[in-house]
Amino acid sequence: MNKVYKFFVGVIVGVFVLFGARKLIENSQVNRQKNALYFYNWGDYIDPDLIDEFEERTGYPVVMETFDSNEAMITKIKQNSTNYDLVIPSEYAVSMMRDDGLLEKLDHSKIKGLSNIDPRFLDQAFDPNNEYSIPYFWGTFGILYNTKKYDESDFSSWRNLWDPKFRGEILTFDGARETLGIGLLARELSLNTEDKNTLLDVRNDLIGFMKNVKAILADEIRMYVALEEADIGITFSGDASMAMDSNEDLAYAIPREGSNIWFDNIVIPKTSTNKEAAYAFINFMLEPDIAARNAEYIMYASPNAEAFKLLPEEIRTNKTLYPDDEIIDKLEVFTFLDRETTILYNDLFLDLKISPQAK
Repeated sequence: MNKVYKFFVGVIVGVFVLFGARKLIENSQVNRQKNALYFYNWGDYIDPDLIDEFEERTGYPVVMETFDSNEAMITKIKQNSTNYDLVIPSEYAVSMMRDDGLLEKLDHSKIKGLSNIDPRFLDQAFDPNNEYSIPYFWGTFGILYNTKKYDESDFSSWRNLWDPKFRGEILTFDGARETLGIGLLARELSLNTEDKNTLLDVRNDLIGFMKNVKAILADEIRMYVALEEADIGITFSGDASMAMDSNEDLAYAIPREGSNIWFDNIVIPKTSTNKEAAYAFINFMLEPDIAARNAEYIMYASPNAEAFKLLPEEIRTNKTLYPDDEIIDKLEVFTFLDRETTILYNDLFLDLKISPQAK
């Protein structure tokens, strides 16, 4: 999801009560349940019925808590206030947690069903050989637009977004990597560019793009575009798909230069005290039927190739969620940048947000 990028956290308690999911609790207030699986996940990011089914099948009670950002999750893991058995970090967070010694190296001999995962989504740069993580969901970053006003040719290139005809029309995602990424893609450069001078040039170039930006938002983009309060939203494929479900006049495009592909992943923290339950849950989620049901509930793309075959045709043919191979070949994962480069990206993005030249 990358990812960074989840929703409905504000109503998650009500949702989980409604569907009979396990309680969301702060472990500091209660004693750890015997034999329980402690699961730390994004809000509304698993079908609650699957939690019940796992409990009934295995006898492991599931205690789930939710987070709304990778950074908040990592901070809590470092505090070690709760010994979580499973966590769902995004790709760059896997790298950070691995480097900080927070993750258990996976024992692949205990994992059943890893072969169900599409090989294209294994052995990514953020976790070679999947030593620490298994992909859970994936998606892309692109352009959601209203077909009553624009057509696909308007978004054939990221560079098109500099066109003055888009003045005040664009809602863009509130993220440094994503925003600088638009500038990098427009120049056909890597999303993981670290050269300072290049990034400074990209920042200056993006001033022209920012003149066309109506607002910088996050999850709200899909709602505003669906309600036709804006005609263009630069956002993630999962959010775009939800908006398109509620407004048939919307479409989603990935320009010819390519874009970002994100992954959310299952990991076992080093402090886990119930690794047997953790592996049982991983194996459960790798089952094609289970993964398909979860994907249909969440409406994000599943990396499970066998699960994909079980999805309804309207989902399998949804190019927003499952783009063609030629598009996937042009997608790039955000890699973890060193502290100095991360600060540079953040500073350049902040400068773009507040610069009078970008108004």
